[in-house]
Amino acid sequence: MMTSLKIKSVLLFSLYFGLASFHYLDRDTGAVHTNTDKVAAKELPVTSYFLSLLSAKSEKSVNAIIDQLDAEWDSSYEIFLLETLYFSQNTRTSSKLLKLLQNKTNKSFGYDLDKWYQWLWNKDKSYPDDYFAFKAALHEGIDAKFSRYFLDREKQATIRLDEVRWGGVLQDGIPPLRQPKMLGALEATYLKDKSIVFGIEVNGDARAYPKQILAWHEMFVDTVGGEDVAGVYCTLCGTVILYKTEHDGIKHQMGTSGFLYRSNKLMYDKATQSLWSTLDGEPVIGPLVGKDIQLEYLSVVTTTWGEWKKRHPDTKVLSLNTGHRRDYREGVAYKDYFATDDLMFTVPTIDSSLNNKDEILAVRIPEERDLNIAISSKFLKKNEVYQSKIGKVDFTVFTDKTGAHRVFKTKGITFPNFDGQRTATDEKGGIWTIKENLMVHQDGTTLERFPTHNAFWFGYKAAYPDVELIK
Repeated sequence: MMTSLKIKSVLLFSLYFGLASFHYLDRDTGAVHTNTDKVAAKELPVTSYFLSLLSAKSEKSVNAIIDQLDAEWDSSYEIFLLETLYFSQNTRTSSKLLKLLQNKTNKSFGYDLDKWYQWLWNKDKSYPDDYFAFKAALHEGIDAKFSRYFLDREKQATIRLDEVRWGGVLQDGIPPLRQPKMLGALEATYLKDKSIVFGIEVNGDARAYPKQILAWHEMFVDTVGGEDVAGVYCTLCGTVILYKTEHDGIKHQMGTSGFLYRSNKLMYDKATQSLWSTLDGEPVIGPLVGKDIQLEYLSVVTTTWGEWKKRHPDTKVLSLNTGHRRDYREGVAYKDYFATDDLMFTVPTIDSSLNNKDEILAVRIPEERDLNIAISSKFLKKNEVYQSKIGKVDFTVFTDKTGAHRVFKTKGITFPNFDGQRTATDEKGGIWTIKENLMVHQDGTTLERFPTHNAFWFGYKAAYPDVELIK
């Protein structure tokens, strides 16, 4: 989400100004109060004990609240305490919170909050419905729009709320590119042939979105080939997915929520402020949950600019004139993050079958979560033609000389020969031309593209714990 691994100081700076004073609802009386150090701990609802700790100025007030929590402790308080500790900027308060957490849980992870989160996430969830109101109030001080994501939505969630974490930015604080200016291939002199681009083709309309630009924006919203689409780039989890944004006649206007789930970016829609899964293209918190909504996703290929424009000489490509001031040079955005295998935000379980940020190709049937395969990109580079089956679908992955993967539904046809570019020969000697969304036989027969996308192993495994790995 943010380009520096050291986001906590920025996060706390924002919170300092946002929660110096906050309002809370007493659900027993219906009264609305403003917190001050003059309010005795016993007068506060339990969830507001934790919120008060973030703005309390006197040690006496802090001690009173800590004592009250100690006396009334319940295991459902663990996430409240952990998130309060995460946001606390007062070292004395933090020390008292940590001592209380360790005493009540018999765990000693110290200030390694990642370990605390992992420990909590690997238990059955125990938070009460009031956690939604707490989450809303906690983050409202950062961005007033955040409150709508959580308030009164305890019955409208399909994911664990304690695994939803703020990514360090405001709503659309990483600004999506909406109907961005495009250039012809010959005009894009800022790109080198080896520059990485995310390529799409919709109804014959080819577009390239350079990584060096999209990493600063993480989303584009555009009309391509007559279709309204959103391309979502989760820089933390290495995923770029293209969605059609119209579903059942409703055009959803998508944006960047500022929150993550298992280190995967969450989108939001402007109309209802529901949170959406980037990987599944469906709402996971909010009034759209349970409405049988899942956006159709299309293929994206990660390749080089030189290879893409060779295949698509009429392609359009993002202009540097985005309306924003950023350093769009190759490799600048997220330089530190991409340089190591370290995570910015942890996940419940780290699977060491691959390195965290090893790239995989995700082959799945979206409406059936148990039909899900992750294929190591390193494996595919050594096996430029890989054939398998998922459910009832026979598929073939063709990996070209740049390492780009294109997957087609091949109906049991095998391909013993592939030139590493655009021509494959089947077992009967038939010649097939590999286009962007079709394979075309010399007799005119076609095979359709199987939509897939790349991802980092750690984030994909966290989202789909039962995924089958091929490596």
